[in-house]
This record gives sequence, structure tokens and C-alpha cells, in this order.
Amino acid sequence: MINKKVRFALLSLTVAGVAGLGVVAVAQNSSKPMDMPVFEVDPSWPKLPNNWVVGVVSSVTVDRRDHVWILHRPRSVKAELKERSAPPVLEFDADGKFVNAWGGAGEGYDWPVTEHGILVDKSDTVWIGGSGDGDDFLLKFTLQGKFVKEFFGKGLSKGNADTSALNKPSDMSIYAKTNEVFISDGYGNRRVIVLDANTGAFKRMWGAFGNPPDSAPPAGAPGGGGRGGQGKGAPPPPFATEGTGSPTFGNPVHAVKISNDDLVYVADRPNRRVQVFTPAGKYVTQVFINRAIPSGGTAAGIAFSPDAEQRFLYVSDLGNSHLAVLDRKTLQELYQFGPKGTKPGEFQAPHLLAVDSKGNLYTAEVNPGNRAQKFLYKGTSRTVPPNALTPAQLSAAVQ
Repeated sequence: MINKKVRFALLSLTVAGVAGLGVVAVAQNSSKPMDMPVFEVDPSWPKLPNNWVVGVVSSVTVDRRDHVWILHRPRSVKAELKERSAPPVLEFDADGKFVNAWGGAGEGYDWPVTEHGILVDKSDTVWIGGSGDGDDFLLKFTLQGKFVKEFFGKGLSKGNADTSALNKPSDMSIYAKTNEVFISDGYGNRRVIVLDANTGAFKRMWGAFGNPPDSAPPAGAPGGGGRGGQGKGAPPPPFATEGTGSPTFGNPVHAVKISNDDLVYVADRPNRRVQVFTPAGKYVTQVFINRAIPSGGTAAGIAFSPDAEQRFLYVSDLGNSHLAVLDRKTLQELYQFGPKGTKPGEFQAPHLLAVDSKGNLYTAEVNPGNRAQKFLYKGTSRTVPPNALTPAQLSAAVQ
């Protein structure tokens, strides 16, 4: 149960989000100074070998050795650069040195039409999912790229209630206590689905607020939703900037992460929010990210600080090209950084996120950014970091 102090903090945050105010002002004016993590971009990272180039960089993950893995989409590389395209999976060691690259079509498994999510779990299994047409499956590989298993198969989905297939899964997270994989599913469906991490056997699933997944057609199907899941060809209704928000997830349900204290965080991108659940699917709370700023969707990627309490929650805002830093327990937003732009430290469509054991933050940017960035963790500060967006910068986007 959420105590009164947390309820008040959530109410205050909702009001601030609706007004379109930067919570930088909240952090500065708080009667109790709050620690805030400070980041500085590393413009030298990453260094690609072999004169390689990448296309749309969809995801980034960090393994137990602090090796950083990047997933990109070779098909999106410009025609004149195709010969220099890197393989879809790229591995770098903790010092940023290139280690290995692999991936693509192979014997005995389907490969995604559109590469989307990558995870390396604590047992050194590499998980990959896709968001393209027919990407109704999840793949498992060794660190060296040897195929291990495919959950489900290409083009099998019968819709949001179907437990025998996925539909363009966006992200995945392992819950070690029960050996389950939690999947944000995704671009076609609108749900969280939980499977046995070894066999792929169905365990449970849910929609927004912990309700059963809605039964509307999947995105891309006749009558199905597009990005917002509102029906093919139908204009979306006006976006509500007050109240609890949509009773259903939109397309895509974009990211899922599980905290050390057994809470499941789900990025509902088109509805501009992160919802929090128990592992059983019981709804706990939610927070909106830049709710009042017009965009095609905000909350895209989720990551936690690596301390035992995971004090900080990081959420990428794809639609506005910002990154929000929150207190994870209260969901109070501390500040945002990353103005829109092409320079190091700026963003163009930040997508999925990862953090290493030292607290360094990694971002993947889709089109038009098409890059990965590393932000060095520089400790905490009781004052707003110099790269924080000002309230004026945030409120200007509402105009």
C-alpha cells in the first residue's frame, strides 16, 4: 500500500505534469535538498572497427561483465553505405573496446524484419526481439551468437488475447526469482506477457491498470490500431492531459524493467506514462512523462541506477527528445536533460536505455538520431546539474 507521503508526491507530480512545468523548479524549491545524479556525455564512445556504420540504433543493454551491447537495423543503412554496414549485434567491453559482432538470418530460426530489443541476462543468454511485420517471436543466443531457442514463430499471432504467440515484442526483462521473462508486447499487441524463461510456456498477462488485455484487433490488422492503437485509418481522439489516462495500453507498449524490490515498470509510450505493477500483474501506480507537451508519445525506455536501492529511475522521452530523471520510490521528477539536436549530449528520438554497474547511462537513438551514446556518471549533487533543461525550455514546447 502506498503511504500518504507517496500519495501526496504522486498527486503533486501529476499536477506539475499537467501544467507542463519542468520539475527542475520542484527540485530547486523543495524544503529538503535532494540528491540528483549528474551525467556528462562521452563523445568518444563508441568506436566502430572496420570503417563500419550503423543504421537505426534501436536498443542497448549491459551484461554482468559491464560489456555494452548495441542492436541496430542494417536494412536502414543508406544504400550508398550498405557495404560498410555493421552486423546487427555489436559488443564492446567495459573500457569501450570492440569485442565482437554477429547476427542476421541463419539456419533454423527466424530473424526479425525490424530489430528492436536486446537483453543479455545474468546467465549470459542474449535475447532479441523485433517490431516488424511477422515478428511474433523471441530469440535466444549465446554470447558468441550461437542460436539457442526461438519462442513461437513468424506470423503466428491471432491478436491481443492469443497466448500462443507474440506480436512485435519491444523489450524483455528476466525475473530471476521465478525464472520468468517479462515481455512488453508491444507494437502489435498491447500487453505485458510473462513466459517461462526456459521453455516459453505461458504464465500470465495483463493490460493497463492490471486489467485483462483488451480484445481489439492488433495494430496493422483491419480495424487495428497504429501507434496509438485507435483503429486503422481512424483519427485518434484528443489526448487527455488530466485524469488517470487511457484505460488500455496503446501501441506500442514499449519497455519493461523489474526493480530489485520486485516492481515491474512498463513504458506505455503513446499514453505518455510509466505504469508500475507487482510481478503478479497487480497495478500499483503510474507517472506521466511530459504529459502536456504535444507529441506522438513520450515514455520509451526505462533504466534504474545500479545502487542496491535503485534510487533513480531514468525514462527516455522519444517524442520530445529528452531524458527524465526521477526519484524511483516517489516518482518525483528531479530534472530532464538533452535538448533536441545532433551534438554529443543532445538527442534525436532517444529509444531504449541501459545502465552499467558504475552508473554510466547508455542511450539508443532511432531515426533520425541513429546512434548510441554514453553518459558518464559523475556522482550526485544537491543542485540541479548544468545540463538540466530549464523550466522555460520545457514549457516552450507546450506553446
